[in-house]
Amino acid sequence: MPIAVGTKAPDFTLKSKNSTGLVDVKLSANFGSKNTVLLFFPLAFTSVCTAELCDVTQGISAYKSLNADVIGISVDSPFAQEAWAQKEKISLTLVSDLNKEVTRAYGVEFKGLAGIGDTSARAAFVIGKDGVVKYSEQTATPKDLPNFNAIKECLAKLG
Repeated sequence: MPIAVGTKAPDFTLKSKNSTGLVDVKLSANFGSKNTVLLFFPLAFTSVCTAELCDVTQGISAYKSLNADVIGISVDSPFAQEAWAQKEKISLTLVSDLNKEVTRAYGVEFKGLAGIGDTSARAAFVIGKDGVVKYSEQTATPKDLPNFNAIKECLAKLG
């Protein structure tokens, strides 16, 4: 079960791969200045995940105008995430939770996906500038997408 609204968001530092190499992405770097949307997704190179992250990439200006960073989190390696992002033109920050610690901290581990192993469930969180969870959603199945209208409504109220 995903962590609840009103909970202090578990901070993390995860690896991301960009053109300069591996970099650390720390959630709390946004505290005090920006809201953060965390999008947990099961696996890179899958159809629903590709559609979700491509759609968010195309609409990223809406999140920026709501003073929010968007971070995608999966259990894929940062190298697989980078290859996928380049192939699909995904411009969001993607971070690797290869050891599933952050996935578990947020309560969104999906056990035995398609018989291949444990992954992140499809889930979305809005973390306010104060580091507190303002929106929490895990979809009913990995094929369902989060309620992006509700996420944007939440961000609009935060300012």
